[in-house]
Amino acid sequence: MKTKLFSILAASALAFASCTDNDTPAPTPPKDAELSGDITKDMTLDANVTYTMSKAVFVKSGATLTIPAGTVIKAADSGTSIFLLVEKGGKIMADGTAAKPIVFTSASATPKSGDWGGVLINGSAPLSHEAGKTSDWGTEISSNIRYGGETANDNSGVLNYVKIEYTGARIDGAKEHNGLTLNGVGNGTKISNIYLNHGADDAIEFFGGSVNASNILVVNADDDMFDFTQGYNGTLTNVYGIREANYQTVTSDPRGIEADGNLDGKNENYVNQSNFTINGITIINNAADINGSKVTQMMTEVMKIRRKAKATITNAYIKFGGAAVPTAFIDMDDAGDASSSITYTVDPANGLDKIANKNKVGATLKAEAGNKGADVSAFTWTGYKF
Repeated sequence: MKTKLFSILAASALAFASCTDNDTPAPTPPKDAELSGDITKDMTLDANVTYTMSKAVFVKSGATLTIPAGTVIKAADSGTSIFLLVEKGGKIMADGTAAKPIVFTSASATPKSGDWGGVLINGSAPLSHEAGKTSDWGTEISSNIRYGGETANDNSGVLNYVKIEYTGARIDGAKEHNGLTLNGVGNGTKISNIYLNHGADDAIEFFGGSVNASNILVVNADDDMFDFTQGYNGTLTNVYGIREANYQTVTSDPRGIEADGNLDGKNENYVNQSNFTINGITIINNAADINGSKVTQMMTEVMKIRRKAKATITNAYIKFGGAAVPTAFIDMDDAGDASSSITYTVDPANGLDKIANKNKVGATLKAEAGNKGADVSAFTWTGYKF
């Protein structure tokens, strides 16, 4: 009797399991989703979903946008009208990995520089400002969206193992969208392992603030590779910029580094002028010299330190291919501090050492052998072929 009952129960269990396996529908793969408008409370994205920005995204004060490793976010091809902006008091936690980077890119089937407006972060760290007044400024997007403050260690979150592609746009002669724009971002923020690919204006620009950044690769920026202004006080470590042989830019004065002590040189009497450090940098221009009404490949200067900025740059390696040479090599004639210093190595085949430097009296420009610049092994995760 016991044996018979056990057999009946076993058969029933098997039938139930078989029914459950057959009747349970397979999980539905997650669909693509839209990401747009104001984010007013904490939001975490799903790495299994591809997000499309159809309009600008604003992470508002008090909210945190968390983006898991491997997430892809695409922006509709719209020029300046679509971008991701983390407002002052908001946070972005975009912590990718080498195996699963976070990707911001164009939704276009034929992506190109200038497809969308890039990533902007606003913080509460100091800017250059008038003595006795607070450090606060309106963004180029809207004067009502503010950045800057008095908190040097302000924390706007994390960008780590992040690709930002096909960005940037020139709004007018004084305003633009970059690939990554850091407005008054504090050194409590982590910026590391960033790949900026094909941008229509500057690849990365620091408007004041004190955030440090490391392992940044810039490929084919139309204008400046690395731009500093409005009192930036921080350190970059291991950064690499290259313009490829077939790349054409439409800006009139592209540079490897452009540094201003204050915003647009209009406030040279302000306190807290830019004073930054770069440890390990490579700048390569392989583009040919194409002159015309709209197109130029000539890098006007490899580095231009001006408008009261102070720079301390070590382990720089510079190389030019093709026929292109800059009009000046390193220009510190308008640097703000005679203690500025740059030590560099140039590829001997370029003849760049024959191009005149413009130095400020007392500042140090030292050509020396053996500098290797950035360590490219840090950029293996990008897939870029050096």
